[in-house]
Amino acid sequence: MPEGDTIFRTAATLTKALAGKVVTRYETVLPKIEAPLRGRTIERVVAAGKHLIIDFSGDLHLRTHMRMNGQWHIYRHGERWWKPRRDMRVVIETADFVAVGFNLPVAELLTGRELQRELHPQGPDLLGEFDVVEAVRRARAHDGEEIADVLLNQRVAAGIGNIWKSESLFARGINPFTLTKDLGDDALEQLFLKARVLLQASAKGSRPQLHVYSRGGQPCRMCGTAIESRKQGLDARLTYWCPRCQP
Repeated sequence: MPEGDTIFRTAATLTKALAGKVVTRYETVLPKIEAPLRGRTIERVVAAGKHLIIDFSGDLHLRTHMRMNGQWHIYRHGERWWKPRRDMRVVIETADFVAVGFNLPVAELLTGRELQRELHPQGPDLLGEFDVVEAVRRARAHDGEEIADVLLNQRVAAGIGNIWKSESLFARGINPFTLTKDLGDDALEQLFLKARVLLQASAKGSRPQLHVYSRGGQPCRMCGTAIESRKQGLDARLTYWCPRCQP
């Protein structure tokens, strides 16, 4: 499952391609998100923990959660999709780009108030305005659980998955099987702050890049410049961006 940093980078890239553009075509195979979106403006794309939210004019918001298999791709008009059409769940087209959501297990259209209600149970967002005191307070409600499980609880703090759970515990020298009650408030605070630093560094692209292999001069999807490689693994959801265009 992609973690908060991957969703953050995905949102940044989608914003770069779509923000301020008018929807020229909207298609979905999911009845519950069918809506007349053509003609609306895409205001921005944001990450909220592990949720990706596309904001449209007129107080309408598409909330998606990728879980294990969901992906968002960006294509130029006429470009062949990398996944079969049977995996398509939603298409948002503008004059410049086509955004395709594949295998999205969660997708719903909400008003601003409905979105706020949906996200309310979520804990402080480690890549947003993070309230570490509130995160510690929420963690204390799970004193009988192992700290590794508490870090993964999105109602305690939003954005951590298995990778950054493990990295932050290792960095702070904490055994993942330690019960939360055996950690002081200061230790919990420092743990959450370390996780935040690691997520922020990854979201900004300052972690080591994942494996790269040659693809023979494929064009950047934003500016068209020929590039020789693409990322694999967690970063493969949005690929073929040259260093100048990659957020």
